[in-house]
Amino acid sequence: QVQLVASGGGLVQPGGSLRLSCAASGFALDYYAMGWFRQAPGKEIEPVAAVSWHGSNTYYADSVKGRATISRYNDNTMVLQMNSAKPQDTAIYYCATSTTTVNASGSSRNYDHWGQGIQVTVSS
Repeated sequence: QVQLVASGGGLVQPGGSLRLSCAASGFALDYYAMGWFRQAPGKEIEPVAAVSWHGSNTYYADSVKGRATISRYNDNTMVLQMNSAKPQDTAIYYCATSTTTVNASGSSRNYDHWGQGIQVTVSS
């Protein structure tokens, strides 16, 4: 049984940094991609960043490119570090893992297990 537990988030000042962590367990997750998605109020879910099973292949949405870094560790922990936070980064963030795709992907259809959402609010 795959379990994803996300942590971090909360209230962040504009221009500040946020750090989200996701711990995955179950199944042979070592060989598959993991990613972060977000959903702002009234909007559809969108990709933020993703990382391949070996960590060297990454994907970043244009909206966070240059501000975000996604990392993956041997214990199937994934971390999203985002700097220069903007009010438009406000959303519920979800971590996800695939059991079919090995390379980083921004398509939610490639991910079949999702963690609980965590709120990130960028506001002064």
